[in-house]
Amino acid sequence: MARILIVDDSPTEMFKLTGMLEKHGHVVLKAENGADGVALARQEKPDAVLMDIVMPGLNGFQATRQLSKDPETNHIP
Repeated sequence: MARILIVDDSPTEMFKLTGMLEKHGHVVLKAENGADGVALARQEKPDAVLMDIVMPGLNGFQATRQLSKDPETNHIP
C-alpha cells in the first residue's frame, strides 16, 4: 500500500491517524513539526503527506510551500 507521511505536533491526532492508516495497510512515516516533515519528505519520498497547519516553528503552510517548490517533492499530494 501507500507510504504516507503525517506531520502533526499533536500526539493524539498522530495516534488516531496512524491507527486508521495502518489498519488499512499503509506504511506511516511521522514528523512532529514542519521542518522535520520537509526533511523526511525529501529523504523518504512518501506517496502522500497529511500536514497539520498550526504548528510551532515552520507551520503547515510554510512547509507545504517548501515541498511544492522543490522538484524532488512537488509531485507529492
